[in-house]
Amino acid sequence: MTATGTARAGDPERGTLDKAAGENFPVAPFFLPKDWRTDLIAVYGFARLVDDIGDGDLAPGGADAGLLGVSPEEAEDRLLLLDAFEADLDRVFDGTPGHPLLRRLQATVRRRSLTPEPFLGLIAANRQDQLVTRYETYDDLLAYCELSANPVGRLVLAVTGTSTPERIRLSDAICTALQIVEHLQDVAEDLGRDRIYLPAEDMKRFHVQEADLAAKTAGASVRALVAYEAQRARELLNEGAPLVGSVHGRLKLLLAGFVAGGRAALRAIAAAEHDVLPGPPKPGKLQLLREVGVTLRGEG
Repeated sequence: MTATGTARAGDPERGTLDKAAGENFPVAPFFLPKDWRTDLIAVYGFARLVDDIGDGDLAPGGADAGLLGVSPEEAEDRLLLLDAFEADLDRVFDGTPGHPLLRRLQATVRRRSLTPEPFLGLIAANRQDQLVTRYETYDDLLAYCELSANPVGRLVLAVTGTSTPERIRLSDAICTALQIVEHLQDVAEDLGRDRIYLPAEDMKRFHVQEADLAAKTAGASVRALVAYEAQRARELLNEGAPLVGSVHGRLKLLLAGFVAGGRAALRAIAAAEHDVLPGPPKPGKLQLLREVGVTLRGEG
């Protein structure tokens, strides 16, 4: 085990939060007010930990499982861990949670009067990942994104005190788009987990077989399919982009960063000629900054 791995095993809270550095756009950038950053990091910690449970990516050593009251013998049972995690989430609202990330979250929940629903949605998405590994239609995928992605945007609006029905609608479009983009970047990684987030009806339309996704590089059919799904994500980002213009100040810059992160990732996918199989195409920082500027100007 590396020194970093040892540190993560010994301090699961720090190890989970350190993953924020690898995100497409900072989850709580320096320019935000300190209280917003504190609360957004707490929300990120929850979302990252539940994803790590669902993906089997917890730090070695079983520390997280122990904090959730799960024995070492049962620590590989993801559904059991998710049940224990949900029970600890309940204690965020009416007791004292056992996991330090949830104790951190409890202060945010109280300060911002957050409700359980978005957190429960993220847990439900990870339960679904254990049971559903293929999606027949695009609508089926959108229903999954309603659980796996949209709660995050809703929490950002709630933390910043800017929620309205229209902003939630626009935020949902952005978050769903970002989830689809991530799926496109991670086709090979997801297949390694026996998951495919490309709708089966679209794979059939483009004559793509599952075996085609296991190749080292993408053939013409896979590239055409990825381009098609990328266009869907682009349209959703454009649909949600007016959210940026509906707010002001530092929040506007944060939301522009989220939209720009998605647009920059789509440009990176296009630059790779939609061949996502060798690894996730990632935009450079300069491209991201350019997209932030475009988004702030209301262009697209």
